[in-house]
Amino acid sequence: MKSMIERIISGDSSAVGEFYKLYSPRILHYLVVRLPRAEDAQEILNDVFLDAIDSLSILKKDNNLQAWLYKIAHHKTVDYYRKRKIKSLLLSQIHYLEIVDSEVHQPEFILEKDKVRDKIESAFKSLPDLYRKVLRLRYEEKISVKEIAIIIDMSFKATESLIFRARQSFKLAYERA
Repeated sequence: MKSMIERIISGDSSAVGEFYKLYSPRILHYLVVRLPRAEDAQEILNDVFLDAIDSLSILKKDNNLQAWLYKIAHHKTVDYYRKRKIKSLLLSQIHYLEIVDSEVHQPEFILEKDKVRDKIESAFKSLPDLYRKVLRLRYEEKISVKEIAIIIDMSFKATESLIFRARQSFKLAYERA
């Protein structure tokens, strides 16, 4: 006789029903105790069983099934509170985000942004050609150090050092500009 897991994996829908009827009341109770609303517990219960059924092939023994379901339920509960915390944090910051949004479009901010851009361009133009080239390749074109080394015909370590010196020169030029 096949185990319940083997039957579910082979596509037996009656085994899925048995699986749900056998374990869902305990997992639902676990979730109801830990979550603020029964609707949330029911929704997470469904997610637990969907994830479990999708991952049953990695479970080795039937006797670990209940502990495994509780573990999935625990992780889903942690995810629920994590998402809820992030959402409440974002919602609490909406007022500040609206202020920032309105200030970003103010003429003073645009003028300041233009000044910073001009300062960056001036600092960049004051660098030697090779420094400009490696900085552009690395940070604008997102090319790896290894690939830059091939392009400029230098060793990897020498290219790393060159990029470091180019960054330092840029910082100094920016501070002077």
